[in-house]
Amino acid sequence: MERYFGKTLKREELIQIQRALAREVILKDKLPRKIKTVAGCDQAFTKKKIISAIVVCDYETMKVKEKVARSVEETFPYIPGLLMWREGPAMLEAWLSLDVKPDILLINGLGINHPRFLGDASHAGLLFDACTIGVTQRLLCGEYEEPEMGEAKKIFYQGRHVGYVLKTRRGCKPIFVSPGHKVSLITSLAIVKRCLRGYKLPEPLRLAHLHANQTKNKF
Repeated sequence: MERYFGKTLKREELIQIQRALAREVILKDKLPRKIKTVAGCDQAFTKKKIISAIVVCDYETMKVKEKVARSVEETFPYIPGLLMWREGPAMLEAWLSLDVKPDILLINGLGINHPRFLGDASHAGLLFDACTIGVTQRLLCGEYEEPEMGEAKKIFYQGRHVGYVLKTRRGCKPIFVSPGHKVSLITSLAIVKRCLRGYKLPEPLRLAHLHANQTKNKF
């Protein structure tokens, strides 16, 4: 677990681990032929704890099939670009507590649209050995053209196509979609679009956000 949660390591050492892990990320579709379930994962915070919630939905209907929330003590500071070392332990606890693992996991965070091409969605995908997609409302790096309503534009970083900016709702800022692990760029976008239900965020991620905040006072 040191390569994932090396809390005693220095920042420079963690960055080197990220660069090494980034070379292991798979950007080809390893999904089942027919996707049955999709989940969202989001975090909430108290003064001392991190709560991670996962909500699993039926891929066709978005009906909730399972939801969990787990908490851990916060032991790593908030450092942009190194969030997995802060939030990853809670995410792992939630993932391991699921009765049935989903076919695809949407994570509130970055995928390969990251300064070292290893956001928390990619990091978690390697750790969980799962198909993951990063969906975030803030971009840490990259350039793009502003999309029109319902339109997606490519995001580029250091000359590499790393994701899409997608306008999902009028009057709202766009969201940023990037593959995490075991899923391609174009499939990441298609799955997120398929999960939209009239809100800014794809439905599993919206429900995970609500579940995390509704349950944080229980921990």
